[in-house]
Amino acid sequence: MKTLFTEAVIIDMVDGTRAIQNGNLAIADGVITYVGPALTIEEHDQYDEVVSCKGKAILPGFVNTHGHLAMTLLRGYADDLPLQQWLQNEIWPIEAKMNTEHISAGTNLAALEMIQGGTTTCLDMYHDMDAVANVVEQSGLRARLTRSCFGFGDDALRKSSLEEATSFARRWNGAADGRITTMMAPHSPYTCGPEFIRQFVEKATELGIPIHTHMSETKAEVELNIREYGARPVEHLDKLGFFDIPSLVAHAVHLTEEEIALLAEKNVKIAHNPGSNLKLGSGIAPITQMIAHGMRPSLATDGAASNNNLDLLEEIQLAALIHKGHLQDPLAVPAKMALAMGTVYGAEALFLEKEIGTLEIGKQADFITLDLTQAHMQPQTDVVSHIVYSAARSDVQDVYVQGKPLMKNREMLTIDSEKVIFEANQAFENLRG
Repeated sequence: MKTLFTEAVIIDMVDGTRAIQNGNLAIADGVITYVGPALTIEEHDQYDEVVSCKGKAILPGFVNTHGHLAMTLLRGYADDLPLQQWLQNEIWPIEAKMNTEHISAGTNLAALEMIQGGTTTCLDMYHDMDAVANVVEQSGLRARLTRSCFGFGDDALRKSSLEEATSFARRWNGAADGRITTMMAPHSPYTCGPEFIRQFVEKATELGIPIHTHMSETKAEVELNIREYGARPVEHLDKLGFFDIPSLVAHAVHLTEEEIALLAEKNVKIAHNPGSNLKLGSGIAPITQMIAHGMRPSLATDGAASNNNLDLLEEIQLAALIHKGHLQDPLAVPAKMALAMGTVYGAEALFLEKEIGTLEIGKQADFITLDLTQAHMQPQTDVVSHIVYSAARSDVQDVYVQGKPLMKNREMLTIDSEKVIFEANQAFENLRG
């Protein structure tokens, strides 16, 4: 099946954010085969389907590089608390009650929300990951999935969780026609001892896959690491070999200039979670310093319990705004860079830049369209500026992954919205007991 999308403003994210007016995008067998100016009527005849996208922008799907999908069930459950109190007193106790049905229901709700907001690729870090992977496979999304492990309990429990994480990573890597890839993930330096983290590094190396963790999210976490191990989290993880393999860290809020330089030297990827970090009062990550060191930080929502949504467009907008205000510098994170953080930088952070993140011939046909005709998108001046500063998730019209439509004209095609919402509410009531 060869399909041609015509009359669009195409933001390809190649070498910046050029806008191709009256552009065409062609796909075949899930892969992009043409991006550029309008084709002739005669050239249209070679396609099985021609779709007009007049009044729309086409751009790469958004990439959410850190989250916990099933936590949609806990949206609004325990708001306005400091991180450690929120985790230890509220979130971890109720998460301990979650079974496969709860996780499936929460992940389905997350998949629905992400598709409606234009996210085509996500990272999920949770437990009972077979249930998560099944939902991802059925929904049509692309995902990096990893079984998050804590170092609590005895040696037998740690061994069991490591084996489960390893087995999952091996079993699902490359599944769902390549849409699912995997990682290894010790939860964090403050929940996993040094030897346990070393074991994850060894397993990731053995499997040839990246590694992921939470790091330096709060000042309290950094201080705890110093008390327990005599080093800040960056130095601590570096000594354990964490950064010697492809690695992605979430948050990275409390860093020194020396730590940023080390992370840049080691090519460590960053998942910046502006909304979650603001809501939990964790702080604002030093993104501009990272960029000055040549890093390309990505964007993430974190879980819906700490955000409280999975709207990557909102994170793009926050990234463009909060650093300007925090630094009193209107040039801190320009609109073009913020959009790159939510697309191509996200692909790089998940080590998927060869497949997604830009609209280029040979790459996977993962793209979205946005409505440019609404009042808040007028006048037609700078489309990238409008997407970053004016657009809303409801402007997302169409969502494609591997050339397959997951949503067309706001109509869901792979998920029964009413059923998913009903089952999510039922699951929460059951969970709350």
